[in-house]
Amino acid sequence: MSFHPSHIALYNKGNLHQIAEILEKHSRNCRICPRECGVNRIEGEHGFCTSGVNPIVSSASPHFGEERPLVGRNGSGTIFFSNCNLSCVYCQNYDISQLGYGREISSRELADHMLALQNRGCHNINFVSPTHMIYPIIRALLEAIPLGLDVPLVYNSGGYDSIETLKIIEGVFDIYMPDFKYWDSKDSWEYSRARNYPEIAAQAIKEMYNQVGDLYIDGRGIARRGLLVRHLVLPGKKEDSKKIMDFLFSISPDTYVNVMDQYRPSYRSSEFPGLRKRLMYDEYKEVLDYARKTGLRRADRA
Repeated sequence: MSFHPSHIALYNKGNLHQIAEILEKHSRNCRICPRECGVNRIEGEHGFCTSGVNPIVSSASPHFGEERPLVGRNGSGTIFFSNCNLSCVYCQNYDISQLGYGREISSRELADHMLALQNRGCHNINFVSPTHMIYPIIRALLEAIPLGLDVPLVYNSGGYDSIETLKIIEGVFDIYMPDFKYWDSKDSWEYSRARNYPEIAAQAIKEMYNQVGDLYIDGRGIARRGLLVRHLVLPGKKEDSKKIMDFLFSISPDTYVNVMDQYRPSYRSSEFPGLRKRLMYDEYKEVLDYARKTGLRRADRA
């Protein structure tokens, strides 16, 4: 199977410029994400994500703790954006996602980060929490691509993504790596202030799959295109986790999933009885075994 990043073709056809123009319009009455806050981010107004139109970056570096198909030998070129369109009370990166730790930079600086990571041999550019930053990402790509950016691009989101926006950016990203956090809307409201998260995430993941298909891994073991889903098992929620595995199997039996056991009480977890305890290994193992039995493909971290 031959591979050529689709964002280059989009740029050459002028379609990337058109995408930027559409996203700018959507940012003037913001409906970039499912919250549809309606603020004018171009004029400096802030909605739920407390972000304007310039990229706010916490860090940009090769990352060796991501999934093996992303890491390879030289690492995943990971760019962490500050702020988020979710409000997860147990977020382990809350200083970045909730407290806004990071620095506002220009589109050219973001483009330079991408090129620097590529020059260091990273196998991809991995945008972490890109949902609310998609417009500045596209603006930066317009500067980075003519300067030689040609590695796969990874959309690494919390899964709370607008179908309309995903359709607008079709062809920009080679790899979609969303979370599927909750099956129960009561949990998604209590823990992330997003009552419609289960419905939105399911629709978004279907759209992502329709765009890129199953994960394609080349002869070196490096992911080049496709869908990879993450699911963090929460304490006491193993049955919901199994339902998520069933859903992913319904999309494709060849879906790659990383069933994660990293949950630990952090940030505001102590305020919520269901989150005060650590995840028991037996709970995690039961979900992992269930995913294996369905036939889903396993994507562990390196």
